[in-house]
Amino acid sequence: MKISSQRTRVRKSLCGIALGALLFALSYPASAQPTGKIFRIGYLDPGRASGNAVLMDAFRQELRKLGWIEEKNITIEYRFAESKGSERLTELAADLVRLKVDLILASGAGSVSAAKSATTTIPIVMVNTVDPVAAGFVASLARPGGNITGFASPESLGTKRLEVLKDAVPKLDRVGVLRPRGANIAGDPQLKELRPAALALKLKLEEIETQADPEGLENAFQTAKQKQVGAITTIGIRSFFAERKRIVELAGKYRLPAMYPQKEFVDAGGLMSYGSEQYDLLRKSAGYVDKILHGAKPADLPVQQATKFEFIINLKAAKQIGVTIPPAMLARATKIIR
Repeated sequence: MKISSQRTRVRKSLCGIALGALLFALSYPASAQPTGKIFRIGYLDPGRASGNAVLMDAFRQELRKLGWIEEKNITIEYRFAESKGSERLTELAADLVRLKVDLILASGAGSVSAAKSATTTIPIVMVNTVDPVAAGFVASLARPGGNITGFASPESLGTKRLEVLKDAVPKLDRVGVLRPRGANIAGDPQLKELRPAALALKLKLEEIETQADPEGLENAFQTAKQKQVGAITTIGIRSFFAERKRIVELAGKYRLPAMYPQKEFVDAGGLMSYGSEQYDLLRKSAGYVDKILHGAKPADLPVQQATKFEFIINLKAAKQIGVTIPPAMLARATKIIR
């Protein structure tokens, strides 16, 4: 009887321990955040803070879903170059490295290049870049190989935008393309795609170099009118994205049909956009940030290409500048603003 009673007490004790361990495990999610440290994320962008607020909100919201809360277990060091070019990006990247951030989220090719030059050890998650292999950021999409990974946009969209512009403006023969001043024009993958695409479509491509600030953009549109372009488009870069409201206003002022790389231009009153869904890319980048802060290596995370694309038409903007969008084009649109 005494042995049986002892065995019963032991079984009860073991059951209690097992139940306590189970309850403890259930009280924490499987993806519980590392404890005892507040991780520091650096965000590097060539544009202005005000112009990128909506995208950063999407990024922070996704981080919160993954359990990362600002001032609780992460802090974000924001660095915006205010459209002041590559030298300013280089300074800001060096500043983030001096702060010993745990990770850098680099928006756009210029930011990735600056971050890459500043560090070979701090993980870098890139977003909104075109052909990172050709740019030398990664060895390959499947096996990045270094301290950089992230998300890229395919090159083929520039050709598509020109095709849509020509469909929207049947007699179009001359297109202006805004490109950033001081950029590596010879090696820019977007321009390398647009030039032969324009030739194939029998369009004269007028490349208009500009600083992404109010004065520079005004001068660029004046140049576009002087060159008698019948429509305009822009290189998909963050500094233009940050100034989208001003660019849209100028396109309306000069009555130029315009095709933009992101839907946010149309949200600001622009005519048309065709491009990858920026919110989707920022949400996915938050997922890679989460993985890396949990110990994953950038070299082991394949670079992903955008898979969600939107073709949006703003009929209000079309009416304001006297453009009639063909019914066949309206049928192809993802979204129509009336």
